[in-house]
Amino acid sequence: MKKLYLDCTEGEVVSVYVRDAEVIPAGTTVYTMPLRERGPAYDRWGKEYGIYFLFEDMEVEIPFYAVPRVDIFAVDGQGGFFGTVGQGTDPEGEGPVCFFKEGKCRLIAESGPEFIANGAVWRQRLRDYPQVRLYDSREQAARELEFISLEEGK
Repeated sequence: MKKLYLDCTEGEVVSVYVRDAEVIPAGTTVYTMPLRERGPAYDRWGKEYGIYFLFEDMEVEIPFYAVPRVDIFAVDGQGGFFGTVGQGTDPEGEGPVCFFKEGKCRLIAESGPEFIANGAVWRQRLRDYPQVRLYDSREQAARELEFISLEEGK
């Protein structure tokens, strides 16, 4: 079956169907939590585990374009990023949670609940995860992959 890629960085896409093709969400998005949710529990994750969740008042520049889509929700304070693969971030979701640093993707947990249960030992759980490819930009990805557009006439 033909694979087509859909850039999800310009807005939320619920689903797209194309006859005789698999449509794969692509791009790197950022999930930030509302400031009202900031509190001691999230501070503890940062201090004890080196996982700093992102809140609305924080800006982060992501140096890669992921395929399939990755939704970044935290940083390690040392140039690394935590993200959910293939879907938006949901602590109860079934999407794999990975760590991204220096052009590499490493799996931490198969789901949000598994990630939460193992936050203290995330570094020991890292393993290569070749299912995610990292590019410098969407343009670089488009040189290898076929993207579709939702804009009329494209």
